[in-house]
Amino acid sequence: MAARALLLLALVLATEAAVPRVMKIKPLRRAPKSLTRDLRVPGPEEQALTEHLNGPYETEATALCNQFVLADWGYSTDINNPAAEEALLNETLRFAAFSQQQWETYFRDANWETYEQADVKRQAMFLSVLGTAALDPVALEQYNKEITTMTGIYGAARICPYTNQNCDIATEGIRLEPDMETVISGSRDYEELKYVWSQWRDASGAKMRTNYQNYVTLSNQAAQANGYADMGEMWRADFETPNFQADIQRLWLEVKPLYDRLHTYALAKLREVYGAQIPDGPFIPAHILGNMWAQSWDNIYDILEPFPNATKIDITQAMIDQGYDVPRMFAVANEFYTSLGLEPMEMSYGDLAIIEQPDDRDIVCHASAWDFCDGQDFRIKMCTNVDEEDFITVHHELGHIEYYLLYKDQPITFRKGANPGFHEAVGDVIALSVKNPQHYATIGLLPEYTDSYENSINTLLRFALSKVAFLPFAVLIDSWRWEVFSGATPEANWNTRWWQLREELQLVSAPVPRTEQHFDPGAKYHVPGNSQYISYFIAHILQFQLQRALCIEAGQYDPANPDVKPLHTCDIYRSTAAGTKLRNGLALGGSLLWTETLQQLTGETQLSGTALLEYFKPLFDFLAPVPEVSQPQPLVGAQEDPPTEPVDQTVPIVVGAVLGAVVVIALVAYFVNQYRNRNKD
Repeated sequence: MAARALLLLALVLATEAAVPRVMKIKPLRRAPKSLTRDLRVPGPEEQALTEHLNGPYETEATALCNQFVLADWGYSTDINNPAAEEALLNETLRFAAFSQQQWETYFRDANWETYEQADVKRQAMFLSVLGTAALDPVALEQYNKEITTMTGIYGAARICPYTNQNCDIATEGIRLEPDMETVISGSRDYEELKYVWSQWRDASGAKMRTNYQNYVTLSNQAAQANGYADMGEMWRADFETPNFQADIQRLWLEVKPLYDRLHTYALAKLREVYGAQIPDGPFIPAHILGNMWAQSWDNIYDILEPFPNATKIDITQAMIDQGYDVPRMFAVANEFYTSLGLEPMEMSYGDLAIIEQPDDRDIVCHASAWDFCDGQDFRIKMCTNVDEEDFITVHHELGHIEYYLLYKDQPITFRKGANPGFHEAVGDVIALSVKNPQHYATIGLLPEYTDSYENSINTLLRFALSKVAFLPFAVLIDSWRWEVFSGATPEANWNTRWWQLREELQLVSAPVPRTEQHFDPGAKYHVPGNSQYISYFIAHILQFQLQRALCIEAGQYDPANPDVKPLHTCDIYRSTAAGTKLRNGLALGGSLLWTETLQQLTGETQLSGTALLEYFKPLFDFLAPVPEVSQPQPLVGAQEDPPTEPVDQTVPIVVGAVLGAVVVIALVAYFVNQYRNRNKD
């Protein structure tokens, strides 16, 4: 979940400045098909730029990036502090001014296509794009303010409890984390769930619609200043993939049959519990799936469990019984990575980090991993609960930190994931092993477990409730935003189109009437947080390709004999062979075209849903076939982007905050991976 790791969009700007994205500033500029090494002698221009990149630029960009992330951290961990907000704004503008000055002086007119050194050519290619810093100072300041305002609304939103609906919000109101999420995940009261679901959207998204209008306008202005038609086109360029939307459609259609079977099974089981409260038809009401956004269905496993008499797995209770606290959760997760021969990460959850909800101030609780750009300071920001869900999230966020550590010695321009999905996939592939019952048994959280057919199907269903149920949600968020940015969905139809996509892709419906007075997309952090979401979809596909390759390396999976060593039982814990493969690929950062990195890690050069389907094959066979319905509609909006030659892929990480987690999305965005890499999804 990756990461993510999330977040403040002010950071997006500065981020972009640090690690510009690949954008088409001039039609003449095309990324070479391969940035391979060449032995010819560089010309004078290339020699001069090489000296600048290796000297003044690297030093100044690193220092400014560090100051920006410190300010971003200060605001994200105290969102109602005006001084922290002002400091973040000042550092954002300072970073943007530096980027603009460097672009105008060194990179705008660089003839990087003619350069002989592959690494210099690639850096110059990235830096030839200015990003959001192309806005004039007044517009840039307003852009940042819109983002910080929206994330502030999100972080501070409270509602009255269901049992005290006329409460004093200031003293009795409940927050999203952990209060509302506890109700949504644990209650089986249809009306209570409906109340919390709708009140959250009134308290968050509905209050930021005007801000989002301004944000869209300014985002498109920035994209157009960089030679793009709109911000959606500019975001997609980050993936350096020709026909990107067609690739997303291809991948979704590969895995859709599995989702459809899972959805049909879940709807039938939920009807057994809620009866006539669920309207007739093919849709599941969005509030009864155990998650505020119906993106993960883990929390209704008790309703959906195929074999109730199989081995019970209650890791949360086991953690409580064994006296786990939050620091121990992080220590256990850290030990998983070191068992692979990877870097220890104690510093990321030490004194400077925030791993529990502070009592004295509001923070953006969305889990995120932060890279402070100096090669030494890496931190987690997370309001951690002692339960299985957060135990997995801790492993995921440390995956972002590990990635940061492994590419920290790359030039600042390459300190990002190989593409916007890689950062998220790293933590997720570790989670595939961690959530495996065999792994829980190994670390003492599951004393007795036998890998019977019933246990395997139960386990695979548990996994599918997060991994498979998430897929259409991961597609629809950016599908909606691409249409909004392009104008294909006008502002007067924003919320209507949002629910059309949720019904078409997720097959879920709103439990109460929705109108254009609402703004339900804003109730999901990544929308106000300006974090690209399609990277999570890519990560959910990629993680299974990585898992297959790492399990083969660890000797725990045999593609020729999957019945003896099935993919879903693999646990790479303590495999230094798998760790070495992972280290070698991740240390590359963004220095190579993402397909080259993928080939080093997996032997493949194209994303594919086949590994995911291979992993869940026993579950697919167990679930009943779904009757044929209408042909799937083309995914999102619109026209395919004009063909371009593949470049590279960046990744939204955050250089500090997880929106960061997205260098791609904002140069630091994936620096820190999507929320400073990574917020959880």
